[in-house]
Order: sequence, then C-alpha cells, then structure tokens
Amino acid sequence: MELASALPDRCASSQSSAGGSTATTSQLELSRKIAALTDLTAQQLRAEWRRLYRNHPPRLSRDLLVRSIAYRTQQLAYGGLSKATQRRLLALTKELQTNGSIASDPGPRAKPGTRLVREWRGKTHTVVVTEEGFEYAGKSYSSLSKIAQTVTGAHWSGPRFFGLNRSEVPGVQSEPDASDANGEGEHANG
Repeated sequence: MELASALPDRCASSQSSAGGSTATTSQLELSRKIAALTDLTAQQLRAEWRRLYRNHPPRLSRDLLVRSIAYRTQQLAYGGLSKATQRRLLALTKELQTNGSIASDPGPRAKPGTRLVREWRGKTHTVVVTEEGFEYAGKSYSSLSKIAQTVTGAHWSGPRFFGLNRSEVPGVQSEPDASDANGEGEHANG
C-alpha cells in the first residue's frame, strides 16, 4: 500500500449539496489514511517515516512508528503545536537537562486576600484566598475543587469554576478586578 498521497495539501472543507452542513472531505481521507497505517508492513512504515520526516526512522516499536507517522500526518494537514507550546516544551526540556527533573506546575495562583466571586443558580458565592488555602462560608478548605463541589453538588475543576483558568467561565468575577465581568449568567451545567 502506497501512502505517498497520504497528506492532503491542506484540509479543505466542501459544502454538502444539502446546504448548511459542512462535511470535510479531507478529514475523512485523513482518517482513512491513518487507519490504513496499521495494515502497512514495517518496511512500508519506515519508508513512510522517511518521506514524512525526511530522515531515517529511529528504532521504535511498530506501534510507536504508526503513532508517530499518524501524528506527523495530522501535523502537516492541520498545523503543528502553537509557538507558545513549543516554547514551553523547550523550557521544560532545558529544565530537565539542567536539573534532572521537572517541577510540577502548581496551576493558577491567587494571592492571599484575593476574593473570588461566582454566581451560581442565582446565589453569589464568595471565596477568600488564605495562606493555608481557601475560606468559604466560614469554613476552611484546602482546594477550590472541594468548594466548587460543595456549591454545585457535582465534581468541578475549582480553578475553572472560579475563573482562574485562561478559558473564561460565564458568571465569574475576581475582585478587585471585576470591572469587566457582570456576574450574570451561569455555566451550562448550572
């Protein structure tokens, strides 16, 4: 099986004649070609590696060759990692080479005294960040996720629920910088 045509130039969407729904032909082609990788012999996989990476294939298991070729195929079709992700990976690589390990990312941080305000089902919930963790409704908590579960009755990512992640959550205010948030609305799960 020859995969020289495995890579579309770029994924182009084609409108279906039914009007409105977009069926991406290239995505279907790409999925088929990736699925076909499992039928290739080791020799064919190594040839495909050379074509895609323009380099000799490393000594990898057949499974890893298939996965690497599938990744590269998607990368060329849809674009690779963002520049920010590439920079972060380089920084982590340097840290690993320098220190022999990588320190875990503690995630979003808020300074003690920061008030996090979230409206949930018509009620406003305020959390105060303390040196030891968080305070909500007169009780101390070690994590925002425990507070989010207390508020909603379901498991939530606490930082996401209270708007500390980059992806915005409707209805979240973080004081004192809450001038741009109106505090109305609630998450789709609410």
